[in-house]
Amino acid sequence: MFLRQLFDPYLAQYAYLIGCQRTGEALIIDPERDIDRYDALARENNLRITAVAETHIHADFVSGAREFSQRPELHLYLSAEGGADWSYRWPGDRANTRFLHHGDVFRVGNIRIEAVHTPGHTPEHICFLVTDEGGGAQEPIALVTGDFLFVGDVGRPDLLESAAGIAGIGHTSAEQLQHSLAERLSSLGDYVQILPGHGAGSACGKSLGAVPTSTMGYERRYNSPLKMALSNGPKFVEEILAGQPEPPPYFATMKRVNRDGIAITNGVPMAAALSAEAFAQVAAEPSVKVLDARENRAAFAAAHFPGSLFAPLSTPFFSVAAGSYLDPENAILLIVEREADVDLATQQLYRIGFDRFVGWISASEAAAAHLLSAKVERVDFTEFNPGRALAHGRILDVRTSAEFAAGHLDGSISLPYTRLKPRLAELDHDRKWFVHCGSGKRAALAASFLQSEGYEVIYVDGTCEECAAIARQQQVAH
Repeated sequence: MFLRQLFDPYLAQYAYLIGCQRTGEALIIDPERDIDRYDALARENNLRITAVAETHIHADFVSGAREFSQRPELHLYLSAEGGADWSYRWPGDRANTRFLHHGDVFRVGNIRIEAVHTPGHTPEHICFLVTDEGGGAQEPIALVTGDFLFVGDVGRPDLLESAAGIAGIGHTSAEQLQHSLAERLSSLGDYVQILPGHGAGSACGKSLGAVPTSTMGYERRYNSPLKMALSNGPKFVEEILAGQPEPPPYFATMKRVNRDGIAITNGVPMAAALSAEAFAQVAAEPSVKVLDARENRAAFAAAHFPGSLFAPLSTPFFSVAAGSYLDPENAILLIVEREADVDLATQQLYRIGFDRFVGWISASEAAAAHLLSAKVERVDFTEFNPGRALAHGRILDVRTSAEFAAGHLDGSISLPYTRLKPRLAELDHDRKWFVHCGSGKRAALAASFLQSEGYEVIYVDGTCEECAAIARQQQVAH
């Protein structure tokens, strides 16, 4: 048996390639949209991908199952457990597609895969219990857990409410998650490997571990949410719903396209290098948005293209900024530090559903052509006077609601940076807005977005020591 975990560090997402080395057949579980890298890994190990499976309808990236589905001989395994609202629609009557119920089994070569229905994160969620029968095993070696069980954490049950907008479902989903954790894992031996769908940095849980895999025994001993689910159901429901970070708006779009389907593109579209004149001309079109992928937020504040959005590449904030502030129909222009950044930028955008790339220019070329003519006023927290700010405008705290509740500046208002776009009407255009977070990173994104929407913004950079002090006084982790 061949087993390889593939990690996307920007979305903190894991996919799994599982192959039978005797037959050369392989299964990919939870692939992202750019599928060529999975094929390449399979070929390197004398395998061919003959099957694709998904644990659930994903919210944080576009699944690669639809791209794989073009191959008529490929077997597709999806959940049949979601009910009318959360059943896959895009496969239609595609041949070699099987919708799985709890306990259903399929094989890839000599490897046995059993579906385990684990509702809670989503209604249709299934895990995959893997047994290497070709190696003589009669008991499972691993459970591929998707967004059900992580290293040190469990999946969040609130996304259908907080991201997809289904009011009132969070509490019911939390109860389902508790029941799934208590019932579905009880028969597994301590030796069973836990292969999660995400690692540290994902918005699909509160405190995911940075260790890529675990075992059932270790999680029983040291996974605090799991232990609570097994010992105190009502308290688990209360705790799991508290303090979850606000998801970016694109999560709702991902849910829809992964259920209903998205255009097949056969790979990441190319973005063309543009002259400064052509860049400015294209940027003037109403449907076009400019993403500035430089990583220096002070440099962006000092000089940027008018109306552009700050989205630092090589950080998780790149995808979050795009997913929070762009519309699915937007065409995208990129400003990058260097040509080599273009492939990474388009790849990351493609993975969250954006594939209309109309061109790019380097920051140095843009600066030389005097295109970086806008700036946002910036002040460091060491020089920021909240009282004076309130005399001239409003203070906007763009940290999570949980962080704000733990400690915040007097007179400030809370609006998490990932929720600015859908709640923009709450902010008065006639006010000057002093925008801050806990470190300056999230506020840089928020300030650029608000400025692009015509707001007068002062970006407060640096660490909010007063917020941290209040949190410590209240004995709340900050």
